[in-house]
Amino acid sequence: MSGSSKLSNLLGRRPQLLPSMLLCDFANLEREIRILEENGIQILHLDVMDGDFVPNFTYGMTIVEAMRKVTDLFLDVHLMISQPDRYVEAFVDAGADLVTFHAEAVDDPRPILENIRSRGAASGLAFNPTTSVESIADSVPLCDLVLAMSIQPGFGGQKFQPEVLPRFSELRELGGPDLVLEIDGGVNLTTIESCVQAGVDWLVSGSAIFTKDDYGQAIQGLTNSMMVQKP
Repeated sequence: MSGSSKLSNLLGRRPQLLPSMLLCDFANLEREIRILEENGIQILHLDVMDGDFVPNFTYGMTIVEAMRKVTDLFLDVHLMISQPDRYVEAFVDAGADLVTFHAEAVDDPRPILENIRSRGAASGLAFNPTTSVESIADSVPLCDLVLAMSIQPGFGGQKFQPEVLPRFSELRELGGPDLVLEIDGGVNLTTIESCVQAGVDWLVSGSAIFTKDDYGQAIQGLTNSMMVQKP
């Protein structure tokens, strides 16, 4: 099943909690994924950093491919890299269901979004807290997902920036009901409810899960806090 088809199956199940795999135990990757599956997780968020676009270096296609071999969960691959057009096809081939890249990394996101879709994957565009919604408006019609960062990308554990929350109503107006709105950065028990109330569909959380002794308990706590009524 293509990434775009798998995304369609998830649209009716919002909000969703997405563990950011950056902090998982990579020495026991399959075990980590099984624990997440057993606790109801349906989407994994994979942060790819190149040490150039952001001041940190993580992993590439080989880890995406390794995860694809051990799970059928939806793989949401977030590229924090320069020249993403050179690599999106390789990430789709490695097993990414959705490929998201940064608006700040390219002059025009639209050809890359079209290319991702032509490969059968879902397309995503991310943008930083200092980037305006207006600057990406022309690209939104080609997006299946828009990711608004609530921290400056590069490192986990940063403080959540609540001033980004009003942009989700702008994005919803631009993209309509089927556009998936995602937030990444500083999402934890203190901030997750306000994110859902702001209209966020997918909530990426790393430290709030993987720094805890009991992942299941952490996931349950975040999920309970997520189940609030949107205004």
